[in-house]
Amino acid sequence: MTRTTPPRPLDVEQLFPEVGPFRKEAIRLHPRAGQPTYRDSSVGGPLLWPADEPWPMCGGDDDFGTVHDGPTPLVPIVQVHQADAPGVPFPPGRDLLQVLWCPFDHGEFCYPLPQVHWRSAAAVTSVGPTPPPPSEAPEHYVPNPCVVHPEPVTEYPSGDLPRHLLDLLRDRFTHVEQETGWLYQYHLADAPGIKLGGYPGWTQEPWWPDCEGCGQRMEHLLTVSSWEYDGESWRTWLPLEDRAVIDGQESFRSEQGLAAQEAAGLMLGDAGGVYIFECRSCPDRPVGHWFDCS
Repeated sequence: MTRTTPPRPLDVEQLFPEVGPFRKEAIRLHPRAGQPTYRDSSVGGPLLWPADEPWPMCGGDDDFGTVHDGPTPLVPIVQVHQADAPGVPFPPGRDLLQVLWCPFDHGEFCYPLPQVHWRSAAAVTSVGPTPPPPSEAPEHYVPNPCVVHPEPVTEYPSGDLPRHLLDLLRDRFTHVEQETGWLYQYHLADAPGIKLGGYPGWTQEPWWPDCEGCGQRMEHLLTVSSWEYDGESWRTWLPLEDRAVIDGQESFRSEQGLAAQEAAGLMLGDAGGVYIFECRSCPDRPVGHWFDCS
């Protein structure tokens, strides 16, 4: 089944033409419980991983001490074929994105540590097994196997809105909210959920890493969030196909609602997210990452 985000309930650029130049396209992945194979785009599914290439491991140490005992296999988070991600700039000669992470707390802010791999799907002629997650790994850091329903959507900045524009538009945002009930931040700007491109789904203030090689600010590659939507954003971002069973504040936390909201079974901090960035100016596409939560 496809997933279709409803059109924005208001014409964003007509009401706020100042945000038009900041328009971006994102790919909402819409993970839902399923049984993806290693050939499919997926969240938490098996990977198209070459049998002759060692599975990536985490050694267990970081700047803040040992976070787990001994080498630990990374767990699959996202696999996306280029055909399912129109507009996302894949490296030349690569048509498959694979993101994994160590399912244990790392760093000062305690979050799973991601890795990014790009490859050519056709070059994988012999596929190795995807190892099971470590038995002691926190369940909320290991996504359930999910099929995905990639969908391009248009986004506008919320947390990333330049300060001078926020000051300029604040009164208009408030007026529109009072007149229509729609909040720019939650209902009109950037999409919630697991997504490629567009704007990160910040919970707190934005933090964009700079490339250590060239010094330029990195580009957003992937947001891995705890939820597909929350108690406010569902009103405009919940796909049409899910509205038959989720129609109103009282039901979005129902069993059917949770099947859409929490299909991947992740909980990153207090309903936060891990944001992955890359430098597209450097040939080796170095990556950065950040984590925040409420």
